[in-house]
Amino acid sequence: MNTTKRPDDTWLYGWALGYAAVGAASLLVPLYAIDLGAGAFLVSLVAATAAFAGVPGAILWGRLVAKTHRRRPFILVALGLTGGVLLCTTFLSSPWTVLVANAMLWFVVAAAAPVLNLVVVAGYDPTEWPVRFGRLNEYQGYGWLAGLVAGGAWSAVAGAVFGVAPLPAKRLFFVASAVLALLGFLVVYVRYPERPSLSERRYVRLLRHVRQNGLVGGRSTRAVPFGPTRVYWAVRSLQSRDGLRSRLRGRFSGSLSRYLAAATLFFAGFAVFFAPLPAFLTDAGYGTGEVFALFVVSAAASAVSYARVGTLATHVDSLRLQTGALVSRAVLFPLVAVAGGVVAPPVGPVAVGVLFAAIGVSWAVIAVTATGLVTDFAPEPVRSEALGAYTALGSLGGGLGSAVGGVVAAALGYAAAFLLAAGCVLVAVLVVAREDRPVGSGL
Repeated sequence: MNTTKRPDDTWLYGWALGYAAVGAASLLVPLYAIDLGAGAFLVSLVAATAAFAGVPGAILWGRLVAKTHRRRPFILVALGLTGGVLLCTTFLSSPWTVLVANAMLWFVVAAAAPVLNLVVVAGYDPTEWPVRFGRLNEYQGYGWLAGLVAGGAWSAVAGAVFGVAPLPAKRLFFVASAVLALLGFLVVYVRYPERPSLSERRYVRLLRHVRQNGLVGGRSTRAVPFGPTRVYWAVRSLQSRDGLRSRLRGRFSGSLSRYLAAATLFFAGFAVFFAPLPAFLTDAGYGTGEVFALFVVSAAASAVSYARVGTLATHVDSLRLQTGALVSRAVLFPLVAVAGGVVAPPVGPVAVGVLFAAIGVSWAVIAVTATGLVTDFAPEPVRSEALGAYTALGSLGGGLGSAVGGVVAAALGYAAAFLLAAGCVLVAVLVVAREDRPVGSGL
């Protein structure tokens, strides 16, 4: 019987406050860089450096966690430095310094990655871990969405109600986000539980067992697949002795290898589209509040669709569902360029909003079906390594795709970048569609 004391979950409210600040900054930072003179290339580099910075941050801090056996300081440091970085961003006047600050932000957010999963499952039987992972991601997801909503609301009223110019309005919101992160610091400082006795080594071993038995998490876990937390544990899984042996023996072959390659490609395609998207919308005449509203619509559409897609996936072949979602994204990405850049208001913004909602629903389908497909394609001995590879390769594809999207948008225009994104997704569809039914699907 597991005798480790179960921690009080109230500290998660503090982490959710910090994630609200990070969620708002995820869109506010590129828009702020645009106000300072950044173009599509630099805005995409902001996304790319954010994707890459979290991985070494998680790994380096993770080693310190393993050596010191401390938990609480790393969560506090992540929240404290998040507030500090956001506060310092208000004084920056160059888009390149904003890029550096954003990389620092994701580096420090990743500091908590090796800690959060350890704390959230402490005192629980491994069979309950998927529920605990879901709970953690629900707090993060709602915090992220709240940050986006707050950013959109402030952008809408800052000028109209308070008469604040766009650039000072963004700086004031950075200050508010910093205060929110520091408030989260205080909540965690007061409510953080006793140090969990679960070691990282034991966690990795038990997590592999959980994954091999198909307990890979609920829908809310799948909704946030490439944050620093999950990328860190994916890399740790691949660095394990069994993972290295599996790769050397070439056990990632056939359908599994092809699907992992396809996943890397379609996540790269997603990044080619999303990285220059804030710059495109700004150039098309959308205000900060409207851009926030569009991203809120997409996030909300995903959130309300996860459960429905999960139910649908029990009745419909997951491969068919995912193929349909990927094809829809390949169509939707270029349509955003048409509706956003050609169709005049008020029809244009409404059409773009509908497209963003559809993109959000398609993400719900992909997020719910992807980890299940990897689990089914992978034989049981390499299932945990396959899931780790899926997460790590998806992050790699996202970082590279962000950089490529910026280069293409700057050199050839946004339409070319969005068409390239659609092309990457369609090539991935061709790879996915030719696969047989997964070995464990039972369909």
